Amino acid sequence: MYTQALLLSALAAIAEARFGQEQVPIPAISALSNFGSSGQAATLAGQSISFLLAAANPCGKLQQADLIVQTLGTDPQVIAAARGLAGAEQNFNPFVVSVPSICSDASLPATAELRGVVPLVDPAVTGSDTENANAKTSLTTPFTADGLSVAEVMAAQGFSNFTTKALDGTVGGAASGSSAASVAVSSAVASATKAVQSAAATSSASVLNCAGAATTFVTLTKSAASTSAAVASASASVEASGTVAGSAAAVSGAARAASSDAVIGVFPGFVASTISGLDFGECVPTIKFEAGLNGRATTENTFQAIDPVVNKGQEEALNPNIITNRICDQLTNVCGANDAAKTACTAAKAQISALGTRDATTADAWNTALGFAGTNTNPDNAPQTGLVGHD
Repeated sequence: MYTQALLLSALAAIAEARFGQEQVPIPAISALSNFGSSGQAATLAGQSISFLLAAANPCGKLQQADLIVQTLGTDPQVIAAARGLAGAEQNFNPFVVSVPSICSDASLPATAELRGVVPLVDPAVTGSDTENANAKTSLTTPFTADGLSVAEVMAAQGFSNFTTKALDGTVGGAASGSSAASVAVSSAVASATKAVQSAAATSSASVLNCAGAATTFVTLTKSAASTSAAVASASASVEASGTVAGSAAAVSGAARAASSDAVIGVFPGFVASTISGLDFGECVPTIKFEAGLNGRATTENTFQAIDPVVNKGQEEALNPNIITNRICDQLTNVCGANDAAKTACTAAKAQISALGTRDATTADAWNTALGFAGTNTNPDNAPQTGLVGHD
């Protein structure tokens, strides 16, 4: 009994400490007493606490940030405090849920000065280092957010380990949206895009310095179906014969047999990349494109990683860039992939973004780029509606 009481006390202390962290923006709102009418700042500060609770709708926090500006004006001090609330970490209990909930309403916040601010997330969440660095930056230099929800901005900046919630309470997966891809294009992506667009009609090879690492692109053809490049690190040889690489991946992943799950779907089993030097560790980074995933309408096609280890915590998405970003994150977080595989994944993300397509050929292009040409992009035998993903 004593041990149980001690454990509960410890958990309560942890939760209280985290909530103390999350209340950081409240004093800044209280300090706005020189703005607006007497008592308004204090009232707004008191109200704002409720929007940091775990059960609160994340869109409500953005509405409250708007209200602060509407009530107290647009003085830089007011904007800074309102941004602090918009970017605050919402109370989170990692013993109950594994990922945060982010607002998916593209109209919030409505205040122009608050657009592009992204929130902190609990350090227990995978990928939190990336997001929390982005959140800190966005307080002074907000990200491009025209037409995007906060969830979409976060995904575009490299963090998609969350669920979404609309203002009406509707829960969804990680953000999707055609415009999210455009703001995600970094200098490396832009360079890779040019490489894809200038590819020769016949097979050719070129070396591109991507994020500080030289990467070899082998262009097979310029047709829409086979624009995909077989990507490898420049230090690794690219084998046109297509033999399976004798890497550690073939050994480490061999025990991962085929499986099937009513929700996750069919996983055909482990197979190594056919590109020499690419070791994806325990994972198979392939993508499927199917109708009806996760209860969606059988007329709606979406993208998802095929490997259940890769897609854990990430729902299907209309936007392929959401899934490709997630796969690249998982190579570091859970798969144990080598550096060449991670570099190849980054380059393949750029290629998919450059293609701009949302159909089965998109999934084929991705799979081929990483050495998994011919992968069945409909392993669950979903109805073939002939429709493509749409917003």
